[in-house]
Amino acid sequence: QLQLVESGGALVQPGGSLRLSCAASGSTFSLYAMAWFRRAPERELLAAISANGDTTYYADSVKGRFTISRDNGLNTLYLQMDNLEEQDTGLYFCAKSGGPMYSLAHYSYDNWGQGTQVTVSS
Repeated sequence: QLQLVESGGALVQPGGSLRLSCAASGSTFSLYAMAWFRRAPERELLAAISANGDTTYYADSVKGRFTISRDNGLNTLYLQMDNLEEQDTGLYFCAKSGGPMYSLAHYSYDNWGQGTQVTVSS
C-alpha cells in the first residue's frame, strides 16, 4: 500500500503556472500507473501516466496546458500546469492505478492522496 502526499497547490492568477508533486512512500511506485484527478465539485480525471512513463493521457480540458510526468527513482509524480484558467480551480488528487497501465475509470484507482488546493483567481 502506497502512501501518497500531494503538494504545490496555491492561489495563482489566470495565465499563471504551478507544478504539483505527489510523493509516494514504498518501493513499488514504479510498478503502477498513476493519475491526477480534480474535484470541483465533480471528480474529473485530468491526466494519467503508465508505470514506465512511456504513455500518457490528458482530458480535453487540460490538453496542451498540463503535463504529467514521473520520476520513478524519486517515487514522485508531477503535474506541470501552465496557462491556468479560473475553471482549473479545485482540489487536486494523485491516485495509483491497480496495474502498470492507466484506466479512465476512477474505480480502477485504489490509492488516493489527501489532495492539494489550487485556486485560480485574479
